[in-house]
Amino acid sequence: MKIISRSQWGARPAHSVQKVAVSDRRRFVVHYSAASPDQTPKAIQAYHMHTRGWADVGYNFLVNADGEIFEGRGWDVLGAHASGYNTESIGVCFIGRDRDAGPKVLAAVRWLYDEACRRTGRTLTRTGHRDLAATACPGDELHVWLRAGMPVDGPPPSPSPSRPAPGPAVPFPLPSGYYFGPKAGGDRSVSGYYRRTFKGKADRTWLAQWAGQLVRRGWPAGKGQRYLRRSGRDGIYGPEYQELIKAFQKDQGLRVDGLLGVQTWDAAYRNPIT
Repeated sequence: MKIISRSQWGARPAHSVQKVAVSDRRRFVVHYSAASPDQTPKAIQAYHMHTRGWADVGYNFLVNADGEIFEGRGWDVLGAHASGYNTESIGVCFIGRDRDAGPKVLAAVRWLYDEACRRTGRTLTRTGHRDLAATACPGDELHVWLRAGMPVDGPPPSPSPSRPAPGPAVPFPLPSGYYFGPKAGGDRSVSGYYRRTFKGKADRTWLAQWAGQLVRRGWPAGKGQRYLRRSGRDGIYGPEYQELIKAFQKDQGLRVDGLLGVQTWDAAYRNPIT
């Protein structure tokens, strides 16, 4: 396949360039722009440079809805697309929304993956952005396609149908206006540090129970897992619980504030699993 070069699509010069050795590349990360397929690489580059303040467009390559491949930062330049993983990964962005990617898009992304493996001399790990950060990117359809091995012989596999939340539902245990949050948040912020009791159970027990419900929903939360890695489900609100709560709120389309109030609590017990 042909890659449309930066000069051909009218890219602005990068503010700076940091090279990456081919031996450092071990991962292939797929993104989507979550916007109209009519977006252009120039528009995305302008957003990344002017609004985000980055040195260049964040991705190594971009693919539009027609399956055209655009050079971003290229094969050997450090990207800005997956915090903490940019050195080891090549980032490719599909310009479009969930379910916009047709066969031409899949073929182009698969070709880039195969070429990346050829250039590095190893089989790179196929990864969706959501596997590395709290985000819906690259959308359900592309993520399922990645998990299925990036097949290009037919239509992309359909995401699994939604399933009801594991029951039984547990009512929010705190008084009206209260929430699980930092110990410095005042009386209404229940942190687990002061061993308060609500509805016959300790505050730590309630918070740990909510985290356990997320595990039942399929979230990797506990010691050594993606969330609550260090402290596990100890029921004491801190940065790890805040990260988990924010990730769940974002996944469910809730207000993202990192505080576990009644809406976020109920979503874990009532919202279907998609």
